[in-house]
Amino acid sequence: MSGISKILIANRGEIALRVLRACKELGIATVAVHSTADADAMHVRLADESVCIGPPPSRESYLNIHQIVAACEITGADAVHPGYGFLSENAKFADILDAHGITFIGPTAEHIRLMGDKITAKLTAMDLGIPVVPGSDGEVTEDNLMATAHRIGFPVLIKATAGGGGRGMKVAKTEEDLEEAFNTARTEAAAAFGNPAVYMEKYLGKPRHIEIQVLGDGEGNAIHLGERDCSLQRRHQKVWEEANSPALNVEQRMKIGQICADAMMKMKYRGAGTIEFLYENGEFYFIEMNTRLQVEHPITEAITGIDLVHEQIRIASGAGLSVTQDEVTFSGHAIECRINAEDPRTFVPSPGTITHFHAPGGLGVRVDSGAYQGYKIPPYYDSLIGKLIVHGRTRVECMMRLRRVLDEFVIDGIKTTLPLFQDLIANQDIANGDYDIHWLEDYLARTSA
Repeated sequence: MSGISKILIANRGEIALRVLRACKELGIATVAVHSTADADAMHVRLADESVCIGPPPSRESYLNIHQIVAACEITGADAVHPGYGFLSENAKFADILDAHGITFIGPTAEHIRLMGDKITAKLTAMDLGIPVVPGSDGEVTEDNLMATAHRIGFPVLIKATAGGGGRGMKVAKTEEDLEEAFNTARTEAAAAFGNPAVYMEKYLGKPRHIEIQVLGDGEGNAIHLGERDCSLQRRHQKVWEEANSPALNVEQRMKIGQICADAMMKMKYRGAGTIEFLYENGEFYFIEMNTRLQVEHPITEAITGIDLVHEQIRIASGAGLSVTQDEVTFSGHAIECRINAEDPRTFVPSPGTITHFHAPGGLGVRVDSGAYQGYKIPPYYDSLIGKLIVHGRTRVECMMRLRRVLDEFVIDGIKTTLPLFQDLIANQDIANGDYDIHWLEDYLARTSA
């Protein structure tokens, strides 16, 4: 593609392979970077070039900015795709690449910083006309803790300003709970993020987690690609995602989507992004914006036919968006199941060697995974080893296809979460689309008792 000739993929696992495939389809040369633990990874095998950037610990390899920039200079890569996680939302990394004349395939460092701090992101969302959860005007301290809680109304949620992944989040249902929740959240935030600052929001009882996919060209043009329902979560980690949401109708979908697209136009946002909401009683409440590709992006691709990684690369190269909002159409229903190398009951990680791997197939079936028979899953990283994406003309057809595909998927030698999805697909609440962000943890508590 004009403007970019070689892309270094600064990630590992299924997302590195996903990005590599998009590059190959666009005729762009690829560089895989890897730790010593990932020398046999599939994306390393398939890339045009590969560079070892350090030992297994992430801070010495995939988070080592110096090593990644050096790999770009050694191979002549003129762009970097960060995938998700690791350095994907690191503004300093984006700045350093820019200083070296290397294209960061993502938003500007300014927008990463703006949306990386939860308080600033919320204030920005309000200015852009995005609906937000009632909450504190900024950081909560011991001095304004009780007054802020009474103004918002119990129950309240204390959240780390630099948070993510559910760390630094505590619920206070009453005055008696408040001080302990505040202190615990601050302690967790300091340990996890090096920043103890917290803020406060109204705690919603049974919301759904709805997110809107957006794309912007950085010049003031932006579109939305509908929503994803990510309400089935465990410890704030998504497990099962759907597009479109069983809870929304077309009018609601287009209204909130246009609000988000309009906001991105005002920001002159560049690249792919996701605006996340809690949804309850017909109302949307902004949580945060992720300035990167999401793990669950394939279900949006399934219902729109638009390749999001292609779009990211187009935008970064200066070619702009390939479609206008009027050209975006939604077709059918898609579900993604995150396949983790974990015990399906205890969720304890299960690294080891895969002795047998058989991916399902057929119409409307996609498996994004770097796993293969004989692959040894290292113990150093996230336990996600693959994503199963199923598409159907209707939600019922999609569910029936998913039921068939789960029976066909075989991964031996390690424990995986495949049995959990077989249980979920047989559950009536799931069949009815009747669940919220607490449903899965309640279900697991009941079934493991």
